[in-house]
Amino acid sequence: MAKFAANLTMLFTDVPFLERFERAHKAGFKAVEYLFPYAFDAEVLASKLTQFGFEQALFNMPPGNWEAGERGFAAIPGREKEFQRSVETALTYAKALNCKKVHAMSGIVDPNFSRKEHINTFINNIRFAADEFAKHDIELMIEPLNNRDVPNYFIAHQREAAERIRQVDRPNVKLQLDIYHAQIMDGDLTRLIQDLADVTGHIQIASVPKRHEPSEGEIHYPHLFNVLDESGYQGWIGCEYNPKNSTESGLAWVKPYL
Repeated sequence: MAKFAANLTMLFTDVPFLERFERAHKAGFKAVEYLFPYAFDAEVLASKLTQFGFEQALFNMPPGNWEAGERGFAAIPGREKEFQRSVETALTYAKALNCKKVHAMSGIVDPNFSRKEHINTFINNIRFAADEFAKHDIELMIEPLNNRDVPNYFIAHQREAAERIRQVDRPNVKLQLDIYHAQIMDGDLTRLIQDLADVTGHIQIASVPKRHEPSEGEIHYPHLFNVLDESGYQGWIGCEYNPKNSTESGLAWVKPYL
């Protein structure tokens, strides 16, 4: 049966970040995820997880200069040393939070380098990170982002991500299949989930086209939750959407699962 993690970057945003843990707990969630933990000491976040009995489902590695539009740099030539340092930072938090899945953002394509150079950089960086994470039984996630929201992101399609994962050839590198991005770029979601089940390590959801609650829009999520069950997916499903109104007023869809 589907189980859901509250994305605290996008849900309960009417209160400061650290207060969102309690709100998610009161709503019935048993796990949380968020984009980045680095604005807070790891011990502070760990105490929140313990206080409310949460599992930390996922977070992202450092993305570079987010405010300037950077979206990671795993595939960007010339930033290998910076990437290696970001692995160390992410590991510090993952161990403190007992988080077993971390997402490495690939980055916006740099026009000064060829596609082949980006691919080679990506493969080498991800192998390095995967080997470091494997020492602590942590999986490394790769997520395609749609080119409407994030133009020129290195990986935009799910099957391309699966191909890169197979090129990396590390058992702890998995696909972070965000169904919102997948519908925009790929469609045919039932077969996509089935075909990529063997490499899928994390799922995220939102409605399309407006990225609100998964109870609206063009995707019929109850069907896809059944497909995920039938495909053997047993991990958390991250609720990474922008509530249409208040978070609590839009949670009727998830109550039967919580």
